[in-house]
Amino acid sequence: MTVRRSIATLTFSALLAAAAATTSAQTPAKPATAAPAQTKPAPAKPAATPTTQKPATAKPATAKPAPPNPALRTPAKLKDVAPATFRANFETSIGVFVVEVTRAWAPKGADRFYNLVKYGYFDGNRFFRVIPNFMVQFGINGDPKLNAAWSEANIGDDPVTQTNKRGYITFATRGPNTRTTQLFINFRDNGGLDSQGFAPFGQVVSGMEVVDKINAEHRETPEQGLIQSHGNAYLMKQFPRLDFIKKASIEKPAGATAPAKTTPAIKPAPPVKK
Repeated sequence: MTVRRSIATLTFSALLAAAAATTSAQTPAKPATAAPAQTKPAPAKPAATPTTQKPATAKPATAKPAPPNPALRTPAKLKDVAPATFRANFETSIGVFVVEVTRAWAPKGADRFYNLVKYGYFDGNRFFRVIPNFMVQFGINGDPKLNAAWSEANIGDDPVTQTNKRGYITFATRGPNTRTTQLFINFRDNGGLDSQGFAPFGQVVSGMEVVDKINAEHRETPEQGLIQSHGNAYLMKQFPRLDFIKKASIEKPAGATAPAKTTPAIKPAPPVKK
């Protein structure tokens, strides 16, 4: 699994390393950070779960999560077309932030995000990769069965029409046309990602201060392959203080109201025969 994860991030790391080698003017003061990548899950090996030092005091236990929406078991059926613009509310362990999506920016990405939020895919997801002054990544489900179902549910690439500015949200990828469920939010302006095909489809319009506070103590330590195969059981045991999404939902448009219930008309009783 470690080899597969290395392969998934190698392309971006190699590009950055090559660029640094060709011109000293582009050499950053700090080591280059790999672009947001997602790894292809591999079959789980029971003995592969690493042991770590005793974790720090865990956050208070939460109620057992509700079972996932059955619709999530069949990604191919989730083809709802997103509205031209919409907002998604993310209730997290440290507060609420709101993402506004503009479908025209990246239609395929917007549609996939809309379906993932609408059907509850992100509920319970941990923020498993948090690199200060770069980005925060999430989108691996806590249920290994759902991860298996979505592992090959790829969508095609969108043209990059927006730059990866602070607060903009974008799909992670492991290569061309391989976007599935993993996302990242930029902590800063990361325009260098644009040329690598990372197409933003929305932006945080409220609660960016919440995003900034997401726990970054473990940075890139959680293994994506183990999250894929063991889900939240692995993360809660090894990294119990990771922040997480309690619930993500599509915000109802302003002024929208539920349809009024109509009372069926009362038909007059037939005349009584004497």
